[in-house]
Amino acid sequence: MSRRCQITGKGVLTGNNVSHANNKTRRRFLPNLQEAALLSDILGQRIRLRISTRAIRTIERRGGIDAFLLGTPDRRLSAEVQTIKRRLERAQARKSA
Repeated sequence: MSRRCQITGKGVLTGNNVSHANNKTRRRFLPNLQEAALLSDILGQRIRLRISTRAIRTIERRGGIDAFLLGTPDRRLSAEVQTIKRRLERAQARKSA
C-alpha cells in the first residue's frame, strides 16, 4: 500500500537531517495518513479511504464525502476515488428518477 493520500495526492517528501555540526543525512517526511471510514448518505454505506488528516478536514468543511466528490472535477481525483464518484452519480440519478 503506497504512502499517498487518495484524495489530495500528498506523498512522501525527502530532505536532510542537519546536525548541530552541520552534518547532513537523508530523511523522509511521511504524510499523516489515516484509514478513514466516511459515511455516504447517497450510497447508505461507509466508504473506506486512506487519506491525510488535511483531506479529512477538507471533506468535513465541504459538507461530507458526497458533497466533496460531486463538487470536485475528475482530473483532481485518483482513479480509485473516481470510481466511487461514478457510483455516487449513478445512485443519485436512480433516486431522482
